[in-house]
Amino acid sequence: MDATSPEPIPPLRDDPPTPPALPDILLEPWPVICVIAAGWLVAVTLAFTVPGLHDWRPVTVAGLGVGVLGTSIFLWQRSAVRRGSRGAQRGIH
Repeated sequence: MDATSPEPIPPLRDDPPTPPALPDILLEPWPVICVIAAGWLVAVTLAFTVPGLHDWRPVTVAGLGVGVLGTSIFLWQRSAVRRGSRGAQRGIH
């Protein structure tokens, strides 16, 4: 090809490309839940043991409570999926 001729244009595809599947370790929720729960536990412990962090006590307790609530809802939905409940979300392992 000479310098003046354009590059050939590839044909258009009708179907969009599919992304590769995620590794199984990234699909597991438990490592994320455990790391975040451990972080909130450390924050609560520091808020109640370090005098300079006493203002953070309500925030850390609320964060720990929201995490417990969220994990409880996740476990409840997952058990509903395993039971085969009609109203359960799909795709929760």
